[in-house]
Amino acid sequence: QVHLVESGGGLVQAGGSLRLSCEASGRRGINYAMAWFRQAPGKEREFVACINQDGVSAYYADSVKGRFTISRDNAKNTMSLQMNSLKPEDTAVYFCAGGSMWYPNIDPIRYGYWGQGTQVTVSS
Repeated sequence: QVHLVESGGGLVQAGGSLRLSCEASGRRGINYAMAWFRQAPGKEREFVACINQDGVSAYYADSVKGRFTISRDNAKNTMSLQMNSLKPEDTAVYFCAGGSMWYPNIDPIRYGYWGQGTQVTVSS
């Protein structure tokens, strides 16, 4: 059983920054590709970024490329998402996902583990 817990969400003005963290616990919690997704009210869950097992390769959605950076620290069983130059359209609940044997993988169905989500609100 793998348990993922996100933290770091909040309210920020447009142009500001936030850093999200995801902590994994449980056996083999970190031994797969991981990702961040987000879901805005009334919309489907959307891929944001993913990172491969050893953290040397990352893949981003076009909407966040150049503004967001995904990283992981396998020694600490953590993954992070640094979000800069935030826009009101980035407002959503952000979810940490893990357990994908495929990389890059933008399909939420192929992730076996999910966190509970953390709210990010960007005001204009």
